Parts: sequence; C-alpha cells; structure tokens
Amino acid sequence: MRYEIRVDGQMSETLAKSFPELSHVVMAGQTILFGPVVDEAHIYGLVARCQSLGLRIVEMRRRPE
Repeated sequence: MRYEIRVDGQMSETLAKSFPELSHVVMAGQTILFGPVVDEAHIYGLVARCQSLGLRIVEMRRRPE
C-alpha cells in the first residue's frame, strides 16, 4: 500500500528525518509525506509519530500502487 499524509506547515529536514521510510515534498504551505505503508499498525504508528511531534494532519489517503 502507498499512502500520502499532508501536514500543516513546512517541516524542516531534521523533522522530516523522523519519517525515514517516507519521502517528502513541501507544497503550498503543507508538507506531503508519501511512500509505502506495510499494514494498518504502520499507519497508526505514523499518526502517533505525527501527534508526538506536534504535527497537524490535514489529510491522509491511500494512493494507487
């Protein structure tokens, strides 16, 4: 599965390194994290990581393979 997670604001490179399994790009005041997600537990882990870092998730969606 591939997912896209949009968070509010521009993440620094240091903060983006907290998600080594995902790529990222900054667009229109948001940071888009994207890449493969292994299973549902991985998704919950990514959400928890965002919350622990104080990131506000704007949108999260599954992308075509």
